[in-house]
Amino acid sequence: MQYPFWRRTSVVGLIICSRSSRMRRHVIVILITLIKALSLKKTGMGKLGVGVLGVGEMGRRHAENIRRLVPEARLVAVADVAAARAKQVAAELEIEHSFSRLEDMLELREIACVLIATPDKFHAQAVRSAAAAGKNILCEKPLATNIADAHAALEAVVKAGVRLQVGFMRRYDPGYAAAMKRIEAGEIGDPVIFKSIGRDKDAPPIAAYQSQLNGMLFYNNTIHDFDLARWLMRDEVNEVQAYATVAVRPEVAQYGDIVAGVVNLKYRRGAIGNIESYVQSTYGYDVRTEIVGSKGSILVGRLRETAVTFLTTHGGIEPLADHYLTRFADAYVAEVRDFVQNMLNDRPPRVSGEDGLRALEIAVAAENSYRQSKPCNLSH
Repeated sequence: MQYPFWRRTSVVGLIICSRSSRMRRHVIVILITLIKALSLKKTGMGKLGVGVLGVGEMGRRHAENIRRLVPEARLVAVADVAAARAKQVAAELEIEHSFSRLEDMLELREIACVLIATPDKFHAQAVRSAAAAGKNILCEKPLATNIADAHAALEAVVKAGVRLQVGFMRRYDPGYAAAMKRIEAGEIGDPVIFKSIGRDKDAPPIAAYQSQLNGMLFYNNTIHDFDLARWLMRDEVNEVQAYATVAVRPEVAQYGDIVAGVVNLKYRRGAIGNIESYVQSTYGYDVRTEIVGSKGSILVGRLRETAVTFLTTHGGIEPLADHYLTRFADAYVAEVRDFVQNMLNDRPPRVSGEDGLRALEIAVAAENSYRQSKPCNLSH
């Protein structure tokens, strides 16, 4: 039988004209390969195109991780209000594009996702802008510095039909992840008490407070613990009572911030908790958490940077973690890889915008409790 020319010269035609099933299967494999190749071409060789907004200390680390340690992603561009800094980071990471404005970066079609690592006060607006441009988003904590801005950001995400993850990287730390698995397995019974300590090593420069670019301690630091308090206890906080001090650095008070804070928690199902935050421990970066249950307890975290002890005639020395980028280096990489893989496979992010909102609500309640010197209830 003589087939028309179009059948003999097209892929579909080759399938129809093939005399053997083996040949048909071979042609079908070729067709599938071609389709995959076209799909990969559209997504930038199968990688997720990412733009990073804000390349200060945190954003630069994210950009480096994407460029060197996340093979499923492609760092397309960086943007920072300090144009020279953005240009320098782009040159060091050997990428073509750098911008001084988010809006200019969003015009790049190769960018499918934006990672937001600006100072806190700019997060919510950046989320709205990225969402309006149709980009998926990984936003560093906090989602916003007030509830109204957080709701506006989430509404923009829903309206645009994009996806948002909030950067609570401690969930990706091996120790915290292992603890959660044991809690979910019921190994410690019902969680009863949550305890968490978060101490930074070095006092922030006074200029950091003067700039008013970041939220106060509860929003910028303790919010990680507020997220863990919900996640690990598998319950919602419904009341907080916060205490704070500026005793060792009273000049901080004029900028509306604190040096140390303690927040007591009450949960919906009756559990209780306590969180301590301190910005200048001087001895090291110290993050530890304990979840006490009806059948046992889990402790997460350590002071030592590595499992090494140096012994000399003067005694023993154990190197301590001195910075969050050291303590949670692996968690930051795991966080971005998970986000990228979920976006590539059209899956929802593991840490949602709603998680960001709930942690923010606790931070707002803690600030209100501290300033009003009384317990504060949360309404979800």
